[in-house]
Amino acid sequence: MASIYQKYSQLLAKRPLITNIITTGFLFGSGDYLAQTLYPSSHKYDYKRTLRATFYGSIIFAPIGDKWYRLLHKVNFPFSKTRISPSTSKVLNTLTKVAVDQLIFAPFIGIPLYYTVMSILEFNDNPLQVAREKLHAHWFSTLKTNWVVWPTFQLFNFALIPVQFRLLVVNVFSIGWNCYLSSVLNHKHNSLIENVTEVDEEEILI
Repeated sequence: MASIYQKYSQLLAKRPLITNIITTGFLFGSGDYLAQTLYPSSHKYDYKRTLRATFYGSIIFAPIGDKWYRLLHKVNFPFSKTRISPSTSKVLNTLTKVAVDQLIFAPFIGIPLYYTVMSILEFNDNPLQVAREKLHAHWFSTLKTNWVVWPTFQLFNFALIPVQFRLLVVNVFSIGWNCYLSSVLNHKHNSLIENVTEVDEEEILI
C-alpha cells in the first residue's frame, strides 16, 4: 500500500494533470457501472453511457476540479487579522472554504455542468432543451442531497488532506455520489426526450 502511495505521489508531482485525468475518468466510469448494476434502466448494459461518464470525469471535471481545489487552498480569509488564536483562525478558514465550495461551486458550477455536458454527450436532437428539462426536474433535489452528503466530507478533506490529493480523495468518495448522479440523470430519460420531441413537433406545426 505504501509503494502505491509513493508511486501515485511521484506521478502527481511529475504529471499532475494527466494523473488526475486518468484517475478521475476511471472513478466516474466506476460510479456509472455501479449505477447500472444496482439500478438498471434497461435489460442491457449501456457501454456508451459509461464512456460518457468516463469522458466527463476525465476531460471536463478533472481539470476544473483540480484548479478549484488549488484556488481554494491559496485563498486565506482575513480571520488571522482579528483577535483570535491561530488554531481558531485555521478552523474558521476551513469552514469558510467548505461554505464557498457548497454554496458556489456545487449549485452553480458542479451540478449544472454535469447535467448540461452529459445531455450534450447523448447527442439528442435538442440537447440543450433536454439539459434544461433535467436541470428543472432534478437540480434542487440533487443540491439538497449534495448538502446532506458533502459538507461533512469536505470539512475533513480541506482540514486534513494535502491539496494535491484532494481531488483523488473526492473522486474515491464520489464513486457512490456518481452512482447517484448517473441514476438521476438517466431516470425517465426516454420520457424527457419524448416531451422535448413533442414540443418541437408542436412548434413546427404552429
